[in-house]
Amino acid sequence: MTERILIIDDDERLARMVGDFLRQSGYLITHAPNAAIGLTLLASSPIDLVVLDLMLPDVDGLEVCRRIRAMSTDAKRTPVLMLTAKGDPMDRIIGLEMGADDYLPKPFEPRELVARIRAILRRHSDARPALLATDTKLKPTLRFGRLEINPETRQAKLDEVLCDLTAYQFDLLLAMAERAGRVLSREQIMEAVRGRELEAFDRSIDVHMGRIRQAIESDIKNPERILTVRGAGYVFAKQQS
Repeated sequence: MTERILIIDDDERLARMVGDFLRQSGYLITHAPNAAIGLTLLASSPIDLVVLDLMLPDVDGLEVCRRIRAMSTDAKRTPVLMLTAKGDPMDRIIGLEMGADDYLPKPFEPRELVARIRAILRRHSDARPALLATDTKLKPTLRFGRLEINPETRQAKLDEVLCDLTAYQFDLLLAMAERAGRVLSREQIMEAVRGRELEAFDRSIDVHMGRIRQAIESDIKNPERILTVRGAGYVFAKQQS
């Protein structure tokens, strides 16, 4: 099935160039010149991924991303790739904290954009629960105190409440949980979920860890599940309450 991409960007020239390149790569493209139109399109039509510019004429991209994640329909799970100004790392970090799946600084190579989109869509597709009725080799649910991590449904629950994680964040959490008790460097954590194009570009492991902690920790200021080991990386605790 051909994936549908929504570009929310008021730069008509850039949107046209990016749209043409993505069409040549096999995607269906819809363009919205501002946040209001973009959010309306997302709420009313099926979209597989949003390419979202940070600077918009009506509402900034960070607020748009927040509104997407706050939607009451399945549209809130739509992957978001945010376009940010070059040399502005704080916007990128805030964008990830708002729920963006990845960022790409301007100016960018169209081929890198396509590579990132493919990786995000692949991860998002992998996150959808599969029909496993005939599969006899199901991976067991991992339990750490009140936290449950189910590799088959790709869901994490704390006190039976679903944790809000992106597909990539769930991959990172699962990789660490499967290696509970081991101190892992940032490179080792990324290597554990490598195999797709995006991981080679991702330089925001600490931001993702912060997002995971917000989702699974009872007290973000005193984490007991994902612990930082100064100068070494992170460890997922074996013993948890």
